[in-house]
Amino acid sequence: MAITPVKTLVAAAKAAITTLEQETAAEAVAAGRAVFVDIRDIRELERDGRLPGAIHAPRGMLEFWVDPESPYHKPAFATDKTLILVCAGAQRSALATKALQDMGMENVAEMAGGFSEWKKAGRPVE
Repeated sequence: MAITPVKTLVAAAKAAITTLEQETAAEAVAAGRAVFVDIRDIRELERDGRLPGAIHAPRGMLEFWVDPESPYHKPAFATDKTLILVCAGAQRSALATKALQDMGMENVAEMAGGFSEWKKAGRPVE
């Protein structure tokens, strides 16, 4: 059995989801229409910093925290705001955005370039 390469999965996800440019994403969050959700591992956040005000949701728990019927549901995800998923390089965020869309979420997107591009552009980091 052949394994589908991750780059193929990411490309398919990106074709099916909304990717917001960083400026657009930042404006939506600043206007209160969206919230950043950082799906990186806690060790990445501790090492590299995080987007100010972002909710941290480890990739492995995201679907469980979003699902209102899950015993692990987090109320922060029961919102009309758009969830803008962020990872280091906009690959995990593409897969996670597609997973949430597959669950039926409509108010979800990813941020182009991920945290690494955000930081490289000199945007604020906590």
